Amino acid sequence: MRIINGISELQGFVGQEIGVSDWFEVTQDRINLFAEATGDHQWIHVDVDRAKRKSPMGGPIAHGFLTLSLLPMLRAQTYRVEGVTAGINYGLNKLRFLDPVLAGSRIRARFKLVSIESKGENQFRICNQVTIEREGSDRPACIAETLGLSIF
Repeated sequence: MRIINGISELQGFVGQEIGVSDWFEVTQDRINLFAEATGDHQWIHVDVDRAKRKSPMGGPIAHGFLTLSLLPMLRAQTYRVEGVTAGINYGLNKLRFLDPVLAGSRIRARFKLVSIESKGENQFRICNQVTIEREGSDRPACIAETLGLSIF
C-alpha cells in the first residue's frame, strides 16, 4: 500500500498511476449475498446450473454493480492519503462494464489520478480513472472515473 502524506504530495501524482490493488476472488457466495441485498436475483447471477447450461458466458456472473461496489475495498488496499478526516462518494463519470466477471474470477483495480479540485476550505474533489482487471483476460471488466470528496 502506498502512503501519501497529505494533499500536497497527492497533487504530485496527477496524471500518474497511483497503484494497483491485490487480486480479489469474487465468489458465488458474495454474488448471492449481493443479490439478497439488492433484490436482483436474475438467473445469470444466482442459478449456477442454469447459467452453466444457458449463459453464453458458461456460468454465473457477478452483477456489474457488485464489481463496482468492491472499489472502496480495493482502493483501501492500494493507497491512503494521510490527514483525510472523511471521504465521501461524490459520483462517477464514464462508467462501462466491458467484460463479465464470472463467479470464482479474481479481479484487481488499477488507479490513476486524473485531477484534484478544491471545493472549499480543506475539501478536495479527487477524480481517479479506475480500471478493474479480471485475471486471465486482456479486456477490462470495468472502467470508470470515480469522484470522491476528501476532507482534511
